[in-house]
Amino acid sequence: MQNRNFTIKTLSLLASLSLFCSELNAEPQRYHIGREVSSSEIALWDTDIKPSGSGLPPGSGTAAQGREVYSRECAVCHGQQGHDGPFNALVGRLEDGDFPFATDPAAKKTLGNYWPYATTIFDYIQRAMPLDRPGSLTHDETYSLVAYLLFKNDLLSEDTLLNSNNLAEIKMPARDRFFPTPGQDIPELDVLN
Repeated sequence: MQNRNFTIKTLSLLASLSLFCSELNAEPQRYHIGREVSSSEIALWDTDIKPSGSGLPPGSGTAAQGREVYSRECAVCHGQQGHDGPFNALVGRLEDGDFPFATDPAAKKTLGNYWPYATTIFDYIQRAMPLDRPGSLTHDETYSLVAYLLFKNDLLSEDTLLNSNNLAEIKMPARDRFFPTPGQDIPELDVLN
């Protein structure tokens, strides 16, 4: 009798597990809203630009060209000088390579003293700026704007033509201050050493 009860309980448990496992493998519930995203729509957002420069689009620009783009698109938020607006300062360097950010939370972080890679400045501006129309700048406008901001931070001459061939070569003052988390494998950063 005991054996029979054990067998019935075991079979019941196996049946329950079988039902549970089949639920896990079942197709997820659909809500029938929206539509499938097309490959061309995904391509518009699949624009990763790595610190190595991989993924940079074609285009070019100089700081002189970027001055006009900055005045038109950025000054209202970041100020005419890049450090005198209501939003984050973009321009400013610290003396002697000082890097007080771990000990002084009030220290102002700018592109010239905190940003580790010039390529990711391009990536951020291309994706997220201007604030009221993110992604609306052309590649040439973005290269020009990055050139202007690097020029204002004393990292590039005003007449340098910035493009996908030379942007990754610019060594930002804070580059050596950032390290991957131990155990991370980030091959994109290997080309920067």
